[in-house]
Amino acid sequence: MLNLIQADLFKLRKSMAIKILFSITTISALAMTVLAYLLEQGQIDAGMTGIGFMFSDVNMVSILGAVLAGVFICGDFDNKTIHDAISSGSSRGTVIVSKVIVFFCGIGFILLPYAVVTGIALWTGFGFNMGAVSVGFLNNLTQASTAAFQASNLLKFLLIALVLIIVYASQLSVCVPLAFILKKPVLVVPIYYVISLLGGQLSLLAASSPGFNRVFSLTPFGGHYSFLDLNAQTADIFKAILVSLIFIIIMLAITYVAFRKAEIK
Repeated sequence: MLNLIQADLFKLRKSMAIKILFSITTISALAMTVLAYLLEQGQIDAGMTGIGFMFSDVNMVSILGAVLAGVFICGDFDNKTIHDAISSGSSRGTVIVSKVIVFFCGIGFILLPYAVVTGIALWTGFGFNMGAVSVGFLNNLTQASTAAFQASNLLKFLLIALVLIIVYASQLSVCVPLAFILKKPVLVVPIYYVISLLGGQLSLLAASSPGFNRVFSLTPFGGHYSFLDLNAQTADIFKAILVSLIFIIIMLAITYVAFRKAEIK
């Protein structure tokens, strides 16, 4: 498995796709922060919050994360890399796990600009605002900027940033069985985007239904895990990590069951 992971990491590092995705998230993180600053200063209309959300991490990762899954996993079916790995003696379970590990590394890499830009913005002490659409790193930007960002907050922000990346990776783990089953990026990307939109709508339902909220909070799409900020309690952080990891394991199990019976052509 280690050899497969090393080979995939090398391929990912040399890939033009990951460089393009990283550039897009870097530009988006900067645009999100600038818009949040201008809105707080009253230099742009409050109606621009929709544009700000378009550049936010939760929106961009739902698109670019699925693109990464399509390019990285589905692409290896097209170029026969997965076929070669299996014919060389690697088990299907090993192939799945190695792909998922490297895929999650890619997710963390393209989310890195949001963590860095948000941390720097908070350190400046400026005010930021994006209204009711603030989620993920954007939520941290708007919530934490209402008070002075102390040096003691840095370690907790790094922890929150790591947990948010884990939550996003868990959400995007839905793309893994989709990619292994469908093998077509053109199908994986729109299907996952619809799933992410559905998750947003179900969050609204969960807010008004305690019973449904208890069930929905067992997935990384619920439980307000994307709203973790510097005010989060240890129990909230632990639950977000636990739910995310369990959900990833379930997605891996579904992928293994489906892929084990699939014919490799």
